Amino acid sequence: MNDTQFTSGLQSICVYCGSGPGENPAYAEAARAFGNILAASRIALVYGGGSLGLMGEVARSVLQHGGHVTGIIPGFLSEREHMLIEAQELIVVDDMHQRKQLMFAKSDAFVALPGGLGTLEEFVEQLTWSQLGRHAKPIVLANIDGFWNPLLVLFERMSAEAFIRPGLELNVLVIDRVEKIIPAIEKALAPYPAASDAQAEAEVSAKF
Repeated sequence: MNDTQFTSGLQSICVYCGSGPGENPAYAEAARAFGNILAASRIALVYGGGSLGLMGEVARSVLQHGGHVTGIIPGFLSEREHMLIEAQELIVVDDMHQRKQLMFAKSDAFVALPGGLGTLEEFVEQLTWSQLGRHAKPIVLANIDGFWNPLLVLFERMSAEAFIRPGLELNVLVIDRVEKIIPAIEKALAPYPAASDAQAEAEVSAKF
């Protein structure tokens, strides 16, 4: 672990991602790399508690590099998603609603890696709560190898059709390299970001 420290109060990041690995090896590589970055940055991982797929990749990487993992999983998924018993904190809840509420409460920001319907649903819920002014925690869409491009096109269509109206824009950081995620979150959390700060190369602050 290195001596990297952050000063904006960023203590933990919730990661949403697939319980499968996907077909593109880049997804698992990104999950492992981000787990390493979290551990090196002394930022705890909050995630869905499983050991399979990208969920397992990011959590095991955090643990292997000396970081802290909090897994939150409903009892009915503990066998299906092979609960990661090595996590320092493992919370078994009654249902999906409790899981999502705890993941929100324990996290300072949210990152969606590639995944399926569960990942999409959890990410969009946080985006909706932000849109309605219920929280101001940064939300990152990790667009690894263009995985989320179709969703971004849909957001653009929603805006063009006035379903996303002025004043209700989506504040989401779209980033295609995991190395840029934490700097982008730090910048979003900074109370007074310097006007001269350059945008990270792979970062797009999207407002649809």
